[in-house]
Amino acid sequence: MPSGTNPRAARIAALIQRVIASSMEAQLHDKRLANVTITEVRVTNDLQLAKVYWTQLGHAGKEQGERKRAQEALNQAKGRLRSLVGTKAGLRLTPQLQFIFDEVPGEAHEIEDILAMARKRDEELAKARETAQYAGDADPYKHPEPRDEDADLDEDADWDDESEDDDWDDLDDIDLGGAVSGGSDVSDEA
Repeated sequence: MPSGTNPRAARIAALIQRVIASSMEAQLHDKRLANVTITEVRVTNDLQLAKVYWTQLGHAGKEQGERKRAQEALNQAKGRLRSLVGTKAGLRLTPQLQFIFDEVPGEAHEIEDILAMARKRDEELAKARETAQYAGDADPYKHPEPRDEDADLDEDADWDDESEDDDWDDLDDIDLGGAVSGGSDVSDEA
């Protein structure tokens, strides 16, 4: 809900938006309000103030002047618009109207332009990648040489039987901490 947490304020905000938008065309007949759009209305929870956000589709190069004239026209029509809202809404207390130019649509167009430029750069990079070549090797990582099986058999033939026996003799010297014993060190406590 754009109008805080009060559901009644949200309903009144939607009603104010409809009334002002339809009244600008049908009853105000002010050329300064041409191309003005009411984008949102926010009503405070105490229903005392309605912030009316508006934007305008202006002519290139003349946006600032048109915006200033439209703001003046809205401020001049504020009393009449408030009375129209009061009669159409049937409210005992009609909120004060405050007109605020909505910057969001203009910023959205700027963001869309930035995204379009980014897409164009991405396309250019994709085209450049199609014809790109590596500066060095295509695969710069070293890989182990494949071993020749005949060479492995020759290395195994260099072993002699004595070295194998020495390895097994060394295993007899390992202290296993009494975990495995030959039976002679076992105490006969019972």
